[in-house]
Amino acid sequence: MVGVRAATPAIARRAPSRSAAAISAAAVCSCLVTAGEGIGCAPYRATNVGAVGELDDILQRLEPSLGPLAGEPSELGGGITNRNFRVTLGSQDYVIRRPGKDTDLLAIDREAERLATETAAGLGIAPEVAAALDDCLVTRFIACRQPRARELDERVEELAGALRSFHESAAELPVSFSVPDLLARYGGIVRERGGELPAAYVQAVALAARIEAALAPVHPCPCHNDLLPGNIIFAAHGGRILIVDWEYAGVGDPRFDLGNLSVNNDFDEATDERLLSAYHGAAPSDGARAALKLMRVMSDAREAAWGVVQGEVSELDFDFEGYGGEHFDRLQATVEESPFDDWLACAQGESRPHSGQSA
Repeated sequence: MVGVRAATPAIARRAPSRSAAAISAAAVCSCLVTAGEGIGCAPYRATNVGAVGELDDILQRLEPSLGPLAGEPSELGGGITNRNFRVTLGSQDYVIRRPGKDTDLLAIDREAERLATETAAGLGIAPEVAAALDDCLVTRFIACRQPRARELDERVEELAGALRSFHESAAELPVSFSVPDLLARYGGIVRERGGELPAAYVQAVALAARIEAALAPVHPCPCHNDLLPGNIIFAAHGGRILIVDWEYAGVGDPRFDLGNLSVNNDFDEATDERLLSAYHGAAPSDGARAALKLMRVMSDAREAAWGVVQGEVSELDFDFEGYGGEHFDRLQATVEESPFDDWLACAQGESRPHSGQSA
């Protein structure tokens, strides 16, 4: 299909990601995190919080199985939907992850998060879950580092393998994930709270519907659905890739994970080609290339909508409106400056099974 190989327009990335420079500069982060919320990466800024207070009840419930508290817990800085604490229980270090207020409004399912994290840990691509209580998730602390500039590009084949292993895991997650459904949910929350949806939101809803209608159907599978830069980190010892923050995990379209990974990490055309080749185990078809480009657009629609709904529900001092606007702008620029209609036609003309199916 003409235009499918065309490079993505060189649109400036005004907001690198919810978990990168723009967020850390504001001393907050998104529902995902700086350097991998929930795993206890060494780069975290930590502050002592003491064993009493909000952690006291949790620690009492954890100590019988994990051992007595040793030393002072430390809060790991900068979360919006979660608060994270590093603690030593017995002889092991853990991270206690506490959901924030109203996270259910963001379509976060904590049981799905637990199951996805456990599945990913079993595959060697996430920290091990040590305990799961009604009000927190506890994972083993892993010393880690964030990727250096373009390092994810260099290791994109490993990333593709990690995603494929999770997609093929057959994890029975209790929720589904669909961007059009998410946009409808977020829009309803804004209206219920007396807010007004910007015109760009309505346009994004229409674009997401067009993309969903055009994409040839694939078998749904368990997906991460939020592959921001801060959610992909390297273990300090051995350098293995870990994917963290599985709170948006759900059964959905595996192509969204690929497009979401690509756009959030600024992959170029050559890296996208390597990603698709590694994921499918063969040179990608034009339909697969088109689907990736369309899912990059779908990802921006989701990010923009997240900014809009957070502007209504969050009490934090952060420019959610500006964040959403930047993603609306990039989405619109991509549609206007690219062969978007060609991508739609090409994606519609081909059905490619996801990695868990036979070709």
